[in-house]
Amino acid sequence: MNRRHYGTLRFAGAALWAVMVIAILAPRAHALQIKRMTLSNGAVLLVSEEHKLPMVTVSIAFDAGARRDPAGKAGLAALTARCLGQGTKELSAAEFNQKVDFMGSSVGVSAGRDYAVAGFTSLEKYQGATLALLTGILVEPGLRDSDIERKRAETVAEIHAQEEEPGYTASVAFQKALFGDTPYGHPQDGTADSVAKLTPADVRAFYHQYYKLGSAVIAVTGDVRADEVKASLEKSLTGLSGTVAPQAAPAPPPLAKGLDAKLIDRSVQQANIIMGFDGIARANPDYYKLQVMNYIFGGGGFASRLVKIVRSENGLAYSIGSVVDAGKFPGAYGIRLQTKNASANEALKLILEQMRAIQQHGVTDSELEGAKKFLIGSFPLKFDRQSAIAGFMLGIELDRLGLDYADRYPKLIQAVTRQDVQEMARKYLHPDAILVVAVANLKDAAINTTMLSQVAAGDADAARKKQ
Repeated sequence: MNRRHYGTLRFAGAALWAVMVIAILAPRAHALQIKRMTLSNGAVLLVSEEHKLPMVTVSIAFDAGARRDPAGKAGLAALTARCLGQGTKELSAAEFNQKVDFMGSSVGVSAGRDYAVAGFTSLEKYQGATLALLTGILVEPGLRDSDIERKRAETVAEIHAQEEEPGYTASVAFQKALFGDTPYGHPQDGTADSVAKLTPADVRAFYHQYYKLGSAVIAVTGDVRADEVKASLEKSLTGLSGTVAPQAAPAPPPLAKGLDAKLIDRSVQQANIIMGFDGIARANPDYYKLQVMNYIFGGGGFASRLVKIVRSENGLAYSIGSVVDAGKFPGAYGIRLQTKNASANEALKLILEQMRAIQQHGVTDSELEGAKKFLIGSFPLKFDRQSAIAGFMLGIELDRLGLDYADRYPKLIQAVTRQDVQEMARKYLHPDAILVVAVANLKDAAINTTMLSQVAAGDADAARKKQ
């Protein structure tokens, strides 16, 4: 599944991998020591010293994600990040890459939905030289017209290729239908039309407006000393002063009653379907309870109800799962499935019925304990490599989770009760007000929206008459 698709779903493979590595990694979660400092330019610096390997990773999060795209310029944040990696005022893209490759380092900038992240990984002996290269593309980027135009053309071509994929088409349609013209209502890379209209001046203006260190968070981990790192960054990152003004949270998407179906006709062998509703922000205190509920309902791979009932027992889906897509602003709660066109109605019906079942009857002790065991046991996967540790540190600062979050997380999950899970299902699952996007061969699928609306409303008897 393409990384840009809405809510990438994790299935049974992740669970198996977690079981294999938990015993090795478990001690690291509690051993993670983080030092928090503030640079003179206002940036927050987090350092975790790890001296077992002669490697260093630096990650810098800027308030420059896709949610900052101006109206009519979807994809500008992503294009700007791509262009920043194309050398400095003194080094061309080819010269810059040659220097990075010579040291065996990796240096890059990418923009996600909420933040843009710039950083590098290098051998300890090359950290100074690699930091100089990263500083160069951040403080004095080339941003030449020719490089920007080349990256723009590459992005447009990539988007056109993705548009041939039914899953991508469903993702874009779901995102647009749910969030409209709000910051989360467009693909992170933009559309082919919107990106084609972006100019070099647009890219340079976005860079100057949003790449400000006063609003940035820097995470450093590896074979370093915290005091030396602080001194080095104070010296290197002297540009990019100032801060980015906070962005107002958008109004929640309206929840119209009933089943809102967006059906897209494609000549495909299997239907790609996304269904769901608005969800929560990462800062919402319900996050941990909702994670447990979601694992049981559809996020736990072969341990989840949706996989057991829709896929295993009834053979109605090639893949199925649910995800809590929590961001800086409330994201979506979504269920994604792939099924034969002819099976679409029955698969959708079963999913809606399972929503009502977990709301009405809750979960078993066995399901609850299994979810807790997995979520707590797999948590150390966040520390399985330096880049993951750096990303984790950025998250705890950006989401205001606290430096002791690694120790508190297991307790937060363990505290969830069966009553909490049922409450989350009733609060956040809305079978009677749900968006369904299907990319399918509509003649073969013959999706019965009237019948599904009755199931969504809880009228099982009427629904059976419509089948």
